[in-house]
Amino acid sequence: MDCKFLNATVVTQNERREVIANGGVAVKDGRIVAVGPSAEIERAWPELPAVDAAGKAVMPGLVNGHTHVLLLVLRGTVEDMGADAIYGYMTPISFAMTDDERQALALLGCLEALRSGTATLVEPFRHVVNYAGAMAETGMRLWFSESCADALTLKIRRGIYEFDPAWGETFLERERALIEKFHGTHDGRVRCQVAAHAPDNCSPWMLRKLNDLREKYGLRRTVHMAQSKGEVAQVQRYAGCTPAQYLERNDWLGPDVVGAHWTYCSDDDVALLAKHGVHMAHCPANSSRRGPHTAPVAKILDAGVNVALGTDNMTEDMFQAMKIGSIIHRGSYGGGTNPQPQALLDAATRNGALSLGALDQIGSIEPGKKADLTVIDLDDPCMVPRINLASNIVHYGHPGMVESVMVDGEFLMRERKVLCLDEKDVVRNAQAASGAAWRRLHEKNPDLPLPEALRGA
Repeated sequence: MDCKFLNATVVTQNERREVIANGGVAVKDGRIVAVGPSAEIERAWPELPAVDAAGKAVMPGLVNGHTHVLLLVLRGTVEDMGADAIYGYMTPISFAMTDDERQALALLGCLEALRSGTATLVEPFRHVVNYAGAMAETGMRLWFSESCADALTLKIRRGIYEFDPAWGETFLERERALIEKFHGTHDGRVRCQVAAHAPDNCSPWMLRKLNDLREKYGLRRTVHMAQSKGEVAQVQRYAGCTPAQYLERNDWLGPDVVGAHWTYCSDDDVALLAKHGVHMAHCPANSSRRGPHTAPVAKILDAGVNVALGTDNMTEDMFQAMKIGSIIHRGSYGGGTNPQPQALLDAATRNGALSLGALDQIGSIEPGKKADLTVIDLDDPCMVPRINLASNIVHYGHPGMVESVMVDGEFLMRERKVLCLDEKDVVRNAQAASGAAWRRLHEKNPDLPLPEALRGA
């Protein structure tokens, strides 16, 4: 809707990181047309309906640079298990789910994301073409990709790595269908990337095929990288090098690539990735569930790598990502106060936009950019006293203080009411879908135990 926000604290996240007290933002035709003192906005745009944002902060909609919404199905389970979560549970359950279950979990992810102040989700996963439409209808800004692999991923949990082009082609078919159906749709709000799942399960053939798609459609690329010891060991056995070196050998490094995790990167890997301008999607909260994330973050930051924040799986809470990210980043420097909170707020907004090649469109509040905005309540106790707003947001922010979210100038959530989804239906459907998916996973894989709460239910 065309409107003007008045009497707000405007956290612009522009190049100067200006914060405008008693500020205003004018929105017209889905874009920001003016930012400045509230009185000036009111005088210059008298015809626009006013939204009184007194006691509120208006900030850029958060950008979740790497997530897998379907894996909310595993919330409260694998975080506390000793088994390999990636190939032991995440991969098998993604194939066990029906399309209805996928859509139910996808909408749960969108709901939680909106309530957490997120406007943009980056979703690489499997069978995405079968639930992308449901996500797109929410009005969120979305980047989709099929996480392709030609290793028989369902065998990896048994220690078997076996490449099969026919298996890989099923992923490529879904990726092509996803691109043809969704790339550039919904007034450009929905876009696609190409995704290699990880170096250990993508042969040179698969990486070439994905590069062909990238060239044909002009897409960016994303990949999980050095996310587990098993991946590093398999690439060393298979190719005699590190995952980063393997990607370089196969023309899969560059400024259009976002690599997620970097957990087991060596110093030489970091230097190599920085040289090629690769972006990092850091998911510190998820990666710390079994202890603090061990990625060499200080070396990555010191190398000048653009670091975006993501939630990865089991949550869409970007405030948690900022909070735990600050702890992990400072711990990587040996403790202290470096980096400052502003760096984490950047990682959740403009850095995420930069990693998508979209900083000219989103990630800050500036004239000409898309009207992707999040409104937070400054009277929430965690925001008082307000001495350094960025510090409050990063260290103490939480989803409960999010009041409204706007994407492309349309409110998806306003005054704490989600407008684009029926919350009760979403929660009920996701709960039912999760139970059904877990039972089917157990039926197909009896060695994977069914959570006690689902037994006999």
